Amino acid sequence: MKLSQFKFKLPEAQVALEPAFRAFENEDGTIDKVYHRDECRLMVVHRKSRAIDMFKTDADGNEMKDADGSPRFLTFRDIVNYFDEGDTFIFNDTKVFPARLYGTKEKTDAKIEVFLLRELNEELRLWDVLVEPARKIRIGNKLFFDEDGPMVAEVIDNTTSRGRTLRFLYDCPHDEFKRELFSLGEAPLPRYIVDHRRATADDMENFQTIYAKNEGAVTAPSSGLHFSRELMKMMEIRGYNFSYITVHCGLGNFEPIEVEDLTKHKMSSEQMEIGPEACRIVNGAKMAGHRICAVGVSTARATETAVGTDGLLKEYEGWTNKFIFPPYDFGMANSLIANFYHPESTMLMTTAAFGGYDIVMEAYSKALKNGYRFGCYGDALLIVDD
Repeated sequence: MKLSQFKFKLPEAQVALEPAFRAFENEDGTIDKVYHRDECRLMVVHRKSRAIDMFKTDADGNEMKDADGSPRFLTFRDIVNYFDEGDTFIFNDTKVFPARLYGTKEKTDAKIEVFLLRELNEELRLWDVLVEPARKIRIGNKLFFDEDGPMVAEVIDNTTSRGRTLRFLYDCPHDEFKRELFSLGEAPLPRYIVDHRRATADDMENFQTIYAKNEGAVTAPSSGLHFSRELMKMMEIRGYNFSYITVHCGLGNFEPIEVEDLTKHKMSSEQMEIGPEACRIVNGAKMAGHRICAVGVSTARATETAVGTDGLLKEYEGWTNKFIFPPYDFGMANSLIANFYHPESTMLMTTAAFGGYDIVMEAYSKALKNGYRFGCYGDALLIVDD
């Protein structure tokens, strides 16, 4: 397929800058926001029947109405109504760390954004980072991150046009160094959000799944952000199974595709691990004929990397740069939870590969017309195999 087939106009007002919330006005006129992960909208695509569900219905199948007479949209909590006992959800339990820091360049005091990607050498305090503006940062420059603290970094190598290798000059035990470094950072929100607002303390919680465990991601597995503790307890009571794998989500999902022919695009690699317990749960459910739901495109890409020719999940530890776009025959999951993604994004392409290009793009058209919110803090799309 071609890049231009995934182009559409996304109004800026429909890009979510924060999660779903309820606002309450205090007596002094100030506004408090209470965030509710599972109260975003949900759209459901049935990839075989090609039906698209947007609104709640009663027991007789009639659309339910709000007080003003308008149809009542599905919310993410309604996802429980599309699965049965024994169905299994595969979650990505990667944990986001506060990867975005702001420092100053020595002598000039120029403000520099440093985005931590991964630690290269624990003993030497070497980190692979991105810097902005990159034109101001050369080998040998020193960056200061706290006026009153000791955190200083020296640029020792150029890796890409924006990429640098930093050596942090901080002499202490590694655990103390990491705590100090991360205390200076903030939630690594995507550029389309931070171009409009700075990250807040709330974002470090909101931009993290409730089941996050294994640190290493520099962006959240956004489809998992919709799950609340209450919702997962409800799913557990209904007899759904949970399986956890780890994919350390990187910035490759946000890199623009610069070729029209999608077969020529190369994805950046992401580190992943699928253990024996995940395989046992998923394969047992699949062999018993239950649904397997991949929570997010990162999970779908990882399970497709590790699925065998027999359709069963295999243990895996390593890296994946698998790029999935239509047409593609998925071997593992038969349902998918996704967000509504930006035009020409790899996440949209993977979603279209799973659900079918035509019906997914029709769903996106309906989302645009009905005010759904796009991006990592936006609304959710469930694709089921019926």
